[in-house]
Amino acid sequence: MLVAYDGVETLERIEQNPDIDVLILDINMPRMNGFEVLEHLKSEPEHKNIAVLILTNFDEIDNEMRGLDLGAVDYIRKPLNIRSLRKRVELQIKLKNARDELAQQNAMLEKRVAERTRESVLTRDVTIHALVSLLEVRNIESSNHTKRTQLMMRALCNHLRAKPPYDILLTESYSTELFDTTPLHDIGKVGIPDHILLKPGKLTPEEFEIMKKHTTYGADALRCMGKESDSLSFIRTAAEIAGTHHEKFDGSGYPAGMKGKEIPFSGRLMAIIDVYDALVNKRVYKPAFSYKEAKEIMLAERGRHFDPELLDAFFEIESEVMAIADSFGQQTA
Repeated sequence: MLVAYDGVETLERIEQNPDIDVLILDINMPRMNGFEVLEHLKSEPEHKNIAVLILTNFDEIDNEMRGLDLGAVDYIRKPLNIRSLRKRVELQIKLKNARDELAQQNAMLEKRVAERTRESVLTRDVTIHALVSLLEVRNIESSNHTKRTQLMMRALCNHLRAKPPYDILLTESYSTELFDTTPLHDIGKVGIPDHILLKPGKLTPEEFEIMKKHTTYGADALRCMGKESDSLSFIRTAAEIAGTHHEKFDGSGYPAGMKGKEIPFSGRLMAIIDVYDALVNKRVYKPAFSYKEAKEIMLAERGRHFDPELLDAFFEIESEVMAIADSFGQQTA
């Protein structure tokens, strides 16, 4: 126990003994009164958790209220009742110990959550990498196509985050999820025969019906993966993108013929990005279009194939999108 006889000495003692847990503070002290000491303590981060009990005279109700307003945890009236004083000090020490224990438990919990988060991110990255490798091994998609569409998705999400109502929808975690799962939009193509998938010319109506099934193949396979573990929650977004990126805003798309806002937000975004990248890059069945031609083709489909608001937003960042396309080259994708 430490004793000080005025306000200045009280602060000096506290600075010299930073482990003080409880302070019994008289309001009426020379050099610096109790209120001034209390205000100083509560303004200092290293001292603000000291439990302060103020001493007041029996009729100083205003002082009691002011002390509590300034951060005191309790007040004790003079003349002192030693037994009551001891009990109140013991109570504050118990409360302090309980707070310390709770803080320690919270720190341990935060550490465990951080570890689980790192494990979850690693699982997500490994899963996506493995699935994308399947596409690349079968020459379904190139690594450049994967990178271009990912970066376009990120650019569009970043742009939309400054626009209501997308600023609320596109949280940082959801934007990251969209970026991470973009490469899986065509994962269902692993189930399409090569003679259809890699055909250099136009598909027959029968072949196109088979090709369209890649959306349901991909979505179904991803949903099955998602059911196996809650830690694979990002798979739900991947399944959504895989299953709906060929839906059209006017309802003429596939596989479900969804219309307008029935189409998930992720699918509406992916529809724009996938078509743009397909247009400006060479494919086995067509040459590359110029950026100007691609824009004209897509704007002609505004409100039919594409969500008009999202398409407008996409071309608001046209220079950024073109830079992404240029950085990773026009090639067979």
